[in-house]
Amino acid sequence: MTYKEKYQQWLTFDKDTRNELLAITDEKEIEDRFYKELAFGTGGLRGIMGAGSNRMNRYTVGKATYGLANYLKSKESKNLSVVLAYDSRNNSAFFAKTAAGIFVSCGFAVYLFDALVPVPVLSFATKYLSCTAGVMITASHNPKEYNGYKVYDSKGCQFCNEDAQNAIGYINRITDFSEIPFSDSDENITYIGRDVLSAFLDEVKKQSLYEEKSDLKIVYTPLHGTGNIPVRAVLENMDVTVVKDQEMPDGNFSTVRSPNPEEKDALNIAIEKAKTIDADLVLGTDPDCDRVGIAVKGKDGYVLFTGNQTGALLVNFVLTMKKESLNEKSTLIKTIVTSELGANIGRVFGLNIEETLTGFKYIGDKINQFEATGNREFVIGYEESYGYLVGTHARDKDAVVSSMLICQMAAWYKNQGKTLIDGLEDLYSQYGYFLDHLDSFVLKGKDGAERIAQLMVYFRENGKKMFSSVKEVVDYSCGVGDLPKENVLRFIFLDSSWLAVRPSGTEPKIKVYYSIQDPSKEKAQQRFDEIKAKIDSIIK
Repeated sequence: MTYKEKYQQWLTFDKDTRNELLAITDEKEIEDRFYKELAFGTGGLRGIMGAGSNRMNRYTVGKATYGLANYLKSKESKNLSVVLAYDSRNNSAFFAKTAAGIFVSCGFAVYLFDALVPVPVLSFATKYLSCTAGVMITASHNPKEYNGYKVYDSKGCQFCNEDAQNAIGYINRITDFSEIPFSDSDENITYIGRDVLSAFLDEVKKQSLYEEKSDLKIVYTPLHGTGNIPVRAVLENMDVTVVKDQEMPDGNFSTVRSPNPEEKDALNIAIEKAKTIDADLVLGTDPDCDRVGIAVKGKDGYVLFTGNQTGALLVNFVLTMKKESLNEKSTLIKTIVTSELGANIGRVFGLNIEETLTGFKYIGDKINQFEATGNREFVIGYEESYGYLVGTHARDKDAVVSSMLICQMAAWYKNQGKTLIDGLEDLYSQYGYFLDHLDSFVLKGKDGAERIAQLMVYFRENGKKMFSSVKEVVDYSCGVGDLPKENVLRFIFLDSSWLAVRPSGTEPKIKVYYSIQDPSKEKAQQRFDEIKAKIDSIIK
């Protein structure tokens, strides 16, 4: 159907949907709501909430759930079960209950959390409860207008390419929304809560690496999300001050522009609180508590760390503490757009290094492979976008275990008379300076999607000509090694610096990643400025 035909179809749905659609006077807005269906990307189903086939609402959640149920039933006909969880976003609990009712109607045993919990808890619960699959209602760190639907396999790993494509096939077969078995009944739904959360926290605490006394002072903000209870539980023996204005769940994220610890201003309120109590470390987790950002007190104020910097420090700390238990199977996993600094540290410790595509689901899938074959042992995995995992209790990034280890790492350095800033400088002295940066360019709607596609074509055809020092262009859409094909380009320079370009899988953005290596910080900055100016002139 054309977008106009879909629009007319949706006008026949319930009264609220009809009234919302009739109130729209902008034809571009109508086109954007109906020109495509929501599809699984790096983070599953995700979109702006509202009426329309390209929006998150009761019907798109219902369609995704019914299609998923049919797919799971095609793989396994008996003892089907699913666990569902949700974060603090507007409509998250409603979407979770909507999905639960459909699964029950399809013959599944359904477990539904009775309160909001983080993504890693859902990942853990899927395997802990021996479920066929898990569903998390969240849009992670996206702006407040968004919500999403992440699907997990029986091991607690997000659906990767084959499962995602097969599920989408079943979802796309549903064209008549009246056949979706919506149900508001609580019958056959088992509500779960504190016991499962406690079991998760017990597993997280097993990853503890440093518990010496320290006078480290921490300010923590859950950014109105799910991290408040579990993060405070794993930091209970440390000096932690919680930002009261951001402590309670709030789907409007009323105190921040965006609840994303990758954004520079997300930690502003926490930093101001840190100044008043002279805290050493500021910690912030995103709404579904799978990402964590930090700021560290320095000589001239609080310094925000990038995901690459925190990741490299964590690699060094974890491997130092686990040095005696490492062996020839010990492995670090990173994504292709993550800095090489952490990997280089891993190599010095003798670790195997494996790379995956962007999206922590691929790291989780690697852990599943290690478990099946026994030829590798997972030690740590991370990505530049503030996601880290130590331990195999989850198959997704986990800001609970990461927060615990970051704080223990900061205490370890403080007991040596150092800050994390000093620790990072020590790494640069040993491994060379790395300047890593991410730019995201928002291009909304159908026109924006077409522009992103045009830019990817342009970079494929002209990228190597843009810079005289490009040694190699790696096009992951053609397949690289055993990695799935994906729309990513990576330009590797003669000095091993690189930049990568890819469309976002969760938002209407094209992303550009930079990783500049040089012994000199000043020269790295100069080189970065030159390359960035060239890229900006093309995209803007």
